[in-house]
Amino acid sequence: MDQHAHPAAPPGAHSAADTFARLAVELHDNDGVEETVQAVVDFALQALSCCTHAGVALATKGRGLEIPAVTDPVVAEIYQGQMDRDDGPLTECLRGRRALLVIDTKDEARWPEWSSQVQSLGVRSVLDVPLTTAAGVIGVLCLYSSHPNAFTPDDEAIAHILARHASVAVANARHDESMLQAVDARKLVGQAMGILMERFDLDGDRAFEVLKRYSQDNNQKLRDVAQYLIETRKLPSRLTS
Repeated sequence: MDQHAHPAAPPGAHSAADTFARLAVELHDNDGVEETVQAVVDFALQALSCCTHAGVALATKGRGLEIPAVTDPVVAEIYQGQMDRDDGPLTECLRGRRALLVIDTKDEARWPEWSSQVQSLGVRSVLDVPLTTAAGVIGVLCLYSSHPNAFTPDDEAIAHILARHASVAVANARHDESMLQAVDARKLVGQAMGILMERFDLDGDRAFEVLKRYSQDNNQKLRDVAQYLIETRKLPSRLTS
């Protein structure tokens, strides 16, 4: 045997590597959070043959959970039930920051209402994996199967890899969206300042102070005050959300 020859890869290794390589490329090619997460759940069905449904729930500041992507309405229904009850593996995964595996929903006693609901929807196995960054848990990747004891240790390993890809991609997509919003806000404020400077013969500092005062008086974001001024050519006496 050639001493320089590499050992043969285990069966399926190349296909798994190819799958994750394509996932990485596709995630980087997506522009927004929703497109990024949709790519993740679509790849989950490809990478895990036992997985029949998949979805991602993302934590948001002050707004609870949002559901940007699911593979079918069953997942949205499962999510909504847990959000309404504030109970189930999804919420536990978020709080405990650890993956949760339900081997068979018929034998699951921790969340009886949830178990009853998902059984009625044809779900027998569940694997929830947290999406984590340096800042903490940003969401959960939820995988479902119509068969009991469906997720093997290899499936769990793949799910964790998928979750790591998703965590980085979502964090990057959110950062990019925030940057675009910030740039847009600066453009609006600059345009509104220009209107004030021309109409009232103000310098830049004074025009900005006027916008800032109206923002504070109306308890509205500076961007919204600027947008109002640009659209109406008026300074608001009162703004409504």
